[in-house]
Amino acid sequence: MPDVSQPDVIVVGGGASGLMCAISAGFRGLRVLLLEKGPKCGLKILVSGGGRCNFTHLHADPREHYLSQNPHFCLSAMKRYTPADFLGMVEAAGIAYHEKTPGQLFCDNSAQDILDMLLQQCEWAGVQIRVRENVQSISPLSAGGFEVRTESGTFAAPRVVIASGGLSMPKIASDLAFRVARELSLDVVTPRPALVPLTWNNADRERFSALSGMSLPVSASCGGARFADQMLFTHRGLSGPAILQISSFWREGSVVVINLLPDRDAGQWLIDGRSTHPRQSLATLLRSQLPRRLVEALRGDWFDDVGLGSLSTAALTALGERLNAWEFRPGGSEGYRTAEVTLGGIDTRAVSSKTFEVSGSPGLYVIGEALDVTGWLGGYNFQWAWASGWCCGQALSAAPAI
Repeated sequence: MPDVSQPDVIVVGGGASGLMCAISAGFRGLRVLLLEKGPKCGLKILVSGGGRCNFTHLHADPREHYLSQNPHFCLSAMKRYTPADFLGMVEAAGIAYHEKTPGQLFCDNSAQDILDMLLQQCEWAGVQIRVRENVQSISPLSAGGFEVRTESGTFAAPRVVIASGGLSMPKIASDLAFRVARELSLDVVTPRPALVPLTWNNADRERFSALSGMSLPVSASCGGARFADQMLFTHRGLSGPAILQISSFWREGSVVVINLLPDRDAGQWLIDGRSTHPRQSLATLLRSQLPRRLVEALRGDWFDDVGLGSLSTAALTALGERLNAWEFRPGGSEGYRTAEVTLGGIDTRAVSSKTFEVSGSPGLYVIGEALDVTGWLGGYNFQWAWASGWCCGQALSAAPAI
């Protein structure tokens, strides 16, 4: 193993992007020291995908599936390191996987398989990993390079990569990237929880919290985006893939429009039901397409349970419009505690899209979730981590040492 007592590069953060960057740089001949805050690397990898790690999405498109104030920033890295590239690494390691829904790849066994693969690659690349190294500061040295100060000591290298992630999962998260950004006068796009459950307002909590555990297919719309998938009722609010996706577009005070019958014009369906079965009760017809518990929760508020034949076309149309466009006004979100990623981050205008080097701070790089690039739910954020880490590692090998 190469001597890293004087590393060529220090990677701060042993998550997905940091591990990939260390591997990429190590195989290019650099002496790499990786510092991880926690007791082991890859803790977020281990809890992802219900413990099976949705490690990429085959159809990840940098022009469609990522949010950023600079939407073109991720194009270069995503084109240079594709889902097929990471899948090749997975297959070479003999990891069994499956496609759960179109494009979404999960481990058959456990997320530990992905982490073990990355750690094995680090070993082969000669990367030295030190855990329980909580980085306190990163400071430029007068002679060039950077000093990295941790709770246990001080390290120095001509190049430092910040791969410390965002603020999601606070027990293992770090705000280091944003602290360094402030010290360097870099702009930060205000971070906020993303891919996160939304919570009840007071009125809806009383009506719907008893439905906890019930799910149904819906479409959810907000901020110009729309996602069709499952929605889950919880004691605290709404979750499930459709809600997690739309949470990245929701802002405080705005409305999420939820279509409870996304495959039909609900108003016309109700009118047709009246024509076919005029003596049938409205609740009975609704229960044919919606969960019984949900119908009971809506009865007496959204509708009165009377015979269909006694209802006017206007009344049925109005109820249909509400079923197709429930205007849910969240009380908030569950915050970083349950958020899968952080929206926002270090403004990419100060970072090279090809090398990830920070403008005006030669030798300092930022990758992964710390940047203002956030993917959709479904393996897109992992693919960004792999791509940004790999491309940065390649750039490091080409950068002149100080």
